Amino acid sequence: MLKSIKFLLIIAMLQVAATMLSAEVSFTVDYPHQVVQGNKFRITFSLRNAEGAGFTAPEVGGCATLYGPSKSSSYSSQWVNGVSSSSSSEEYTMVYRADKAGKYNVGAATVTVGGKRYSTRPFTIEILPPDRSAQSNARGSQSVQIDNVDTQSAGKQVSANDLFVRINMSKSNVYEQEAVVCTIKLYTKYQISQFMANIQPSYNGFLIEELPVSPNLNEVERVNGENYMVAELKKCILFPQQSGKLTITSGTYDVTVVQFENIRTMFGIVRQPVEKQLKVKSNTASVNILPLPTPKPASFSGAVGNFTMTTEIKPQVLKTYEAATYSCIIKGSGNIKYLKAPEIAFPAQFDVYDPQNNVNAKPNGGTVSGTASIDYTFVPQFVGKYEIPATEFTYFNPATKQYVTLSTQKYDLTVAKGSGSPTSAHKGIQQQNRDILHIKKGDLELKTAHDFMVEHFNYWLWYIVPILILAGVLFYYRKSLKARSDLKLMKTKRANKVAKKRLRVAQQFMRAGDSNKFYAETLKALWGYLSDKIGIPVSELNKENISAELVSYGADEDMVASVIDVLNKCEFAQYAPELGGTDMESIYSAASDVMDKLENTKRKKA
Repeated sequence: MLKSIKFLLIIAMLQVAATMLSAEVSFTVDYPHQVVQGNKFRITFSLRNAEGAGFTAPEVGGCATLYGPSKSSSYSSQWVNGVSSSSSSEEYTMVYRADKAGKYNVGAATVTVGGKRYSTRPFTIEILPPDRSAQSNARGSQSVQIDNVDTQSAGKQVSANDLFVRINMSKSNVYEQEAVVCTIKLYTKYQISQFMANIQPSYNGFLIEELPVSPNLNEVERVNGENYMVAELKKCILFPQQSGKLTITSGTYDVTVVQFENIRTMFGIVRQPVEKQLKVKSNTASVNILPLPTPKPASFSGAVGNFTMTTEIKPQVLKTYEAATYSCIIKGSGNIKYLKAPEIAFPAQFDVYDPQNNVNAKPNGGTVSGTASIDYTFVPQFVGKYEIPATEFTYFNPATKQYVTLSTQKYDLTVAKGSGSPTSAHKGIQQQNRDILHIKKGDLELKTAHDFMVEHFNYWLWYIVPILILAGVLFYYRKSLKARSDLKLMKTKRANKVAKKRLRVAQQFMRAGDSNKFYAETLKALWGYLSDKIGIPVSELNKENISAELVSYGADEDMVASVIDVLNKCEFAQYAPELGGTDMESIYSAASDVMDKLENTKRKKA
């Protein structure tokens, strides 16, 4: 029995050792991007799945080394379904004091593992000067500083210089359809415990491409000589759809800041956090949109950016009645998601189907880059030689301020005989290819007619039926026009359908674990549904108006409270996910429930 236990222990140790040897070794660095002059900070170098020796830390310009390296080690292993896995780590911590403002390039740290040298990647640290108002003013008080809790005392007035939301545009002048980046940032000298948006900025006149953001106070920026903790609330790429001056309207936000109150106890003075609620309004931001130069080429259909184009036909051997694909592949950056398919002049002897546009693109810097593959499916109907002529695709390049025309290649095709027969649309063409038919012989069964067609009921029926059908069509068309002219009614009818479609998109993000996109899509579905259902314009959409209109619509107090509660939870979870405490499934279920209940609510008569 004892021998069996020893044998199993040896096997387990060998498996753990083999797992460690097979694990990938990595050597990384964790550092602050910005620090304030005079403050202490740490840089941690982490070695994974190996034991190192001969660690060497890099020199950090503008800083004094206070302590280090301090080494710590950890090891973990687990067995899951008979499979073992393990990991180990060594961390080397250095403590520095920032002495001189500026940007400093820091070299690589090195460590030796089994005779092999590993290095971290070089990085840059920015040391920011202290606030210019750090010294006491004439009345003996100090301005608020992000690194000094003594300046954040309770009861102090929070000024517009201590907390603000700013909308920044990457460019002030762009062409129609040219990408411009819009960033909304929160700047604060206080810690934030809660943040909720009441009214979001509107982007009238733009198509929007959302960018992922992490709304945490994990960066420091210097504005007008003052240091602020900064969180990105929203970032998107905008494509203007019209020329002239377009403005991003301001948004309003509920913010809870944390100040500190000194409490005298028997153990001394203790700082106690005190929350203070504020309302903050962002600025507005405008962009001057330039019209595209004229005259525009005939082959220009709205593409703006920088593109290349290739074409191909598959399969290369064509046969009658067998489907083939003509692909037009456009690569580049710009409004690639909104390109229109070029018109290809296929021979009349081909059956051609509507083109399918497959776009694989993602944000890249200040624009969107990727590939758009436009596939035209066609079916040759007859044997022979055919030609697909070259076609042109024109785009406007804002960098050179010129139109660029790309041309596809011409294809000379040979179609071989395949199995099948022409479609009904092409049988007339097939008849033209036949030779002269034989003369018909024999009794043709001819007879002389002596009656008049006007004497038959069927003759008049050919007039009466079309008139009745035309009258019915006109009646239905006028009724349809009247219904469509009532935009408010049309929006109300399709509100639930549009909202459910957006919730399905949000559900996909929920299943993928992408919380940022899930909450953004759920909020978009809720705001859009309420705007369409109860008839509030987007520019006037806020919680106060929603509450009032829901009561007028016929909703009870519990339903109004449920709607506002779901909006608050979504916004709080989106802008402060680490403080939300609400899972995505409950948010999704609550959003669906309030929509279903409102759909079943009978509207009050005006």
